[in-house]
Amino acid sequence: MKTKTLRSIAFSLHRYIGLAVGLILIIVGVTGSFLVFQKEFDQYLLQRQFGQITPQPQRIAIEPVVNTVKAAYRDRPELKLASIDTLPHNPTYRVRLRTEDDKTTDVYVNPYTGKILGDRNWDNTLIGIVFQLHYALLAGDIGIKIVGVVAFLLLILTITGIFLWSGWRKLISGFKIKWQAHPKRVNYDVHKVAGIITAIFLGLTAFTGFCWNFYEYAEPAIYALTLSPHKPEPVSQPIPGKSTIGITEILKIADAALPNAETTYINFPTAPEEAFAIYKKRPQESNEYGDSSVYLDQYSGKILKLIDGRNLPLAEKVLGSFTPLHYGTFWGLPSRILYVFVGLAPLILFVTGFVMWRYRYRGKKIADRVDVAREPVQRH
Repeated sequence: MKTKTLRSIAFSLHRYIGLAVGLILIIVGVTGSFLVFQKEFDQYLLQRQFGQITPQPQRIAIEPVVNTVKAAYRDRPELKLASIDTLPHNPTYRVRLRTEDDKTTDVYVNPYTGKILGDRNWDNTLIGIVFQLHYALLAGDIGIKIVGVVAFLLLILTITGIFLWSGWRKLISGFKIKWQAHPKRVNYDVHKVAGIITAIFLGLTAFTGFCWNFYEYAEPAIYALTLSPHKPEPVSQPIPGKSTIGITEILKIADAALPNAETTYINFPTAPEEAFAIYKKRPQESNEYGDSSVYLDQYSGKILKLIDGRNLPLAEKVLGSFTPLHYGTFWGLPSRILYVFVGLAPLILFVTGFVMWRYRYRGKKIADRVDVAREPVQRH
């Protein structure tokens, strides 16, 4: 296929996809810019709600915290213990309770005294609403699918944009904005420069967002493409007449399996066949919650699955890279600041792209009028 034909196809795809999904991309992009610093915003809101917690040398054990929360919410049997966030640098323990229809209540506990500070429904907080708007347009499962498709279309936009970039012919001109030129030219230059600077990062957020929103298909595909063994989900074997093992004992087994690793998060089994999942972080692991984990049978304490962050299969490495690539945490604060502007790029690109389309559309209408005026008058 000739280069001219390829450019024509790429140009049409780039223009019409951008016009079709531009408004959704603006919503997802602007909310994404906000979510880059969601943890800091959320910690500020928690501090406003529950007050400042003074750090002490030692945190209390996890099992008494869980028992305190269970006792405090025993009159609400619909709420089942789901997880506890034990990140060492977080000012509180966060115990998550969940209903059968997946409604959550987060209970915050002082990690030094064990006192319950209060609770909240995360979905109804500012951060929760922005996240749901970003992830699903506040439209539930169908919104998740729509955003997933739009993310795939954004990936096409970035690929076609890179292909169409004028800098391939002359590199310096591709990054130059002629501010003194006609507004039409300035608009075009802003579009091409903003597009090429953010293209790779927009492509990464598009790909990871698409995979997350269609995770049930993306995960097995990544395992297959990387030729990584995909072990089945760990399953507990119920023992008649035997109750589940206590959390303290479970943590001892997990600590022995992964020594010198801090416990960051615990998923509790909510059904007889589910397993305990203990997430851990070694000092050399960069992910906030770590890359290591231990899955244990809730009745026998047997280790069902062990993931060592130092020896991850390629598929696990790819999937583990999604969070830093999507939120821009891979270079720390500099890349997070960069991602704030990356999130605003769809707004800039849609506005400049729409202006370019309007110039082109008006120019075509004027040309058509001139052609009509030049046609000879038919005499009867």
